[in-house]
Amino acid sequence: MIVGVLALQGDVPEQTRAIARLGVQVRPVRSPSDLEGLAALLLPGGESTTISDLIDRAGLREPLTTAIRSGVPTLATCAGLILLSRYLEVSAEGRDPHPLGILDVRVRRNDFGRQRESFEAPVRVEGLRGGPFPGVFIRSPRILLVGPGAEPFAWRGSEVVGARAGNTWGLTFHPELTDDPRVHRAFLQRARVARRSV
Repeated sequence: MIVGVLALQGDVPEQTRAIARLGVQVRPVRSPSDLEGLAALLLPGGESTTISDLIDRAGLREPLTTAIRSGVPTLATCAGLILLSRYLEVSAEGRDPHPLGILDVRVRRNDFGRQRESFEAPVRVEGLRGGPFPGVFIRSPRILLVGPGAEPFAWRGSEVVGARAGNTWGLTFHPELTDDPRVHRAFLQRARVARRSV
């Protein structure tokens, strides 16, 4: 089982470590050929506008979109969620990235504040045993709306901080920045089920 991590910018090492510590082989994705044969894909946090530009420079926009739409299980965190979203609300900061338009959510980037306003908070993740997950929110996007093509599955209090559609998961927080492997483990379990059903 090979899991790809989009490795253009952002917290690629953290995502790689989070997957590798669960005993899974990781492949950096920097070109369309790197997508071949993947059992799952991770879109990491980082600077969404920069990642979007680099996706275009690498010729990855169409191959990424095709892979995810064809059913490759995908976990997107923070900037990754912004890129995965179907609708992106204009932010106060100006230039916004061009999303892939896959997950049926409307998001606004950096809506929890700037870097100095980052925080940790307990997150309830549906189906996750062991109590709340330690959510790390760093310049996180906010999910403004979950459309009919997706469903919420993670909450901070009453606020939705995670949405999914089948094997495609998007989170506003960073599970890779904690020592808690439960979110990645649950995602990999879903990916293994999807792989067996092909």
